[in-house]
Amino acid sequence: MTEAPVADDTPLRKARGAFFTPAPIAEFITAWAIRSAADRVLDPSCGDAAFLVPAIERLRSLGAARPSAEGVEIDGPTAYEARNRVAAAGGTAGIRVSDFFDVEPVRECEAVIGNPPYIRYQGFKGAMRAAARLAALQAGVSISALASSWAPFVIHASQFLVPGGRLGFVLPAELLSVNYAAPVRRFLFENFGSLELVLFERQVFAQAEADVVLLLAEGFGSSTGTATIRQVPGERDLVSPDAGLRWRPADPGGKWTTVLVPAAAAEVSARLIDSGGFARLDSWGSTRLGTVTGNNRYFTLSPARAGELGLGGRDLVPVSPAGSAHLRGLELSGERFLSLGAQGESTWLFRPDEPLSRAAAAYVRTGHDAGVDQAYKCRVRTPWYRVPLLDAPDLFLTCMNADTPRLAANAAGVHHLNSVHGVYLDERVRLLGRELLPLASLNSVTLLSAEMSGRSYGGGILKLEPGEAASWAMPSCGLVADRADALRAIRSEVSHALAKGELLGAVHLVDGILLSDSGMLTDAELATVRDAWSSMSARRARRGRRHG
Repeated sequence: MTEAPVADDTPLRKARGAFFTPAPIAEFITAWAIRSAADRVLDPSCGDAAFLVPAIERLRSLGAARPSAEGVEIDGPTAYEARNRVAAAGGTAGIRVSDFFDVEPVRECEAVIGNPPYIRYQGFKGAMRAAARLAALQAGVSISALASSWAPFVIHASQFLVPGGRLGFVLPAELLSVNYAAPVRRFLFENFGSLELVLFERQVFAQAEADVVLLLAEGFGSSTGTATIRQVPGERDLVSPDAGLRWRPADPGGKWTTVLVPAAAAEVSARLIDSGGFARLDSWGSTRLGTVTGNNRYFTLSPARAGELGLGGRDLVPVSPAGSAHLRGLELSGERFLSLGAQGESTWLFRPDEPLSRAAAAYVRTGHDAGVDQAYKCRVRTPWYRVPLLDAPDLFLTCMNADTPRLAANAAGVHHLNSVHGVYLDERVRLLGRELLPLASLNSVTLLSAEMSGRSYGGGILKLEPGEAASWAMPSCGLVADRADALRAIRSEVSHALAKGELLGAVHLVDGILLSDSGMLTDAELATVRDAWSSMSARRARRGRRHG
C-alpha cells in the first residue's frame, strides 16, 4: 500500500463545497438508485466514499460477486481515503482524481448518485466556473454566471446516464426557489420520465447551514409533467417516507416553492390575483438594493462620532442604520430617526462634497492609513471615499427576516444601506403607497406569498432578493384605495400591536379589513391561507434549528 497523502482539513473541504453526507441519506439514495447487480454506478463527487460504500453493499445484496463502482474526486488525499474505505467494504472503486467538469461524459451508467459540491457564486469563479458553464452548455443548457456550483453539476452528471438511467442527488433547497436554478428545473422535467423530491422538516446539514432536498430522477431520456413530493421530519425517517403528493408546476422553470403550499391555499391566492384584488409588488413600483459602502464601520457614523471628527453637513448624508430591527413598525419617522442617532446608532453616511473640508480630508487620510481604500468596492470607484448613492426610497423592505418581510414607510426621507432594500413607488400610487401599503401588506395572503417568493437560509431566516420581491403578492392599488378609510381607522391599533411584537394580532386586524369585511374571502378560505402560512413558517423555523 502506498503512503497515504496528507488529508485536508475542514476549512479546505468547505472551500471546495464538500459537506459529507449523513449515512441514512446516502443509504436511502443508494437503495433507490441501484436496482440490479449489473448496474454501473458513478458518484461524480465521491468524497470519502459516503455513497460508494453503501453502493458496494447494495450491489452485493443484489448478487454481485465482485461489486465495483466509479467515482470522481477533486482532492487526492480524500480519493485515497475513499479507495481504502471501499476496499475495506469488500469492493473496488475506480476513482479518478479530477475536477468533474474536466471529465468528458460517456453514457454508460444506470445510476449516478451523490452530494454535489455546494460553492456559492462568490467562490465559484475563474476557470472552474467557465468549465462548469461550458459543460452545461454542451448539454444544451445555459447556466447563469450567478449560479452556485451544484446547478451545472446536475446537468453534467446527467450526461453519464444511459437511457432510462437514474439520478439520485442531495441538493440545496435553492433548487426550489432561486432564479438561477430555472434552467435546471426545466431540464429535469424535460429529460426524466419520473421525478421525486424528498423534503425535510428540519435541517440535516447543520455544518453547511443550508436546507437540502433529495432529488430522485428516473427514466433519463424521456419527460414528465408531474413530480411526487414527499416530506419527512429528518434523515432517520427516510425508511418510511409518506406516500407523497403528485404535483404539476404551472411552469417547470418557475419556482417550485408551491410544492409546500396546500392546493386549496394556492388556489385561493391565485384567484385573488386573477380577480385583481391582489397584484405583484412591481405593480406598485420597483425594488432596489441599498448602498454598498465597502466598509460600514468606516463610512457610517453616529452623530456623536461625526461631531468628534468635526464633520459637517457637506460631509454627511442621513442614512437608515445598518440592519432592520428598527424597521419592524409601519414607518421610520423623523422623530424615530433622530432618536436612533441619539442612542448611538450610525445614522450618518460619510460622503463628502468636493473640495474636501479640512475635517473630511483628515478622515480620508485616516481611512487610507487604515487600508480602507484597498477594500474591493473602494478600489473600483473614483474617488474611493465617495460612495454611490441612490435616491431615498419611498419604502424600506426588510430582506432578512425571522418572521416575515416588512415594509416601512421612509417618512424620515433618509437613504438606505444594502442590509435592506428600497421600494420606489410609481408616481400614480406614491401617496397611497407611502401611507397605506406597509399597513395593507400585513395580511395572510401576502405573508404566504413571501414564503413562496423568498428563500430559506441558515437559522430559519427568510431572504427576499429584489427580483423575488417583484413577484411578492400585495393588495392591489384598487383594493387599497377602496379600503383606505377602514385601513386608516385601524392604523394606531396595528402600530401598537407591532410595537409589542404581536405580528399575528396586527395581521388579523388587517385581514378583517381587506379580506373578510370586503367579502373577498370566506372565513373558511381565510383559515386555509392562514394555516398554510403558519405551516410554511413553522417548517422554516424548524429547519433552522441545528440537529446533531
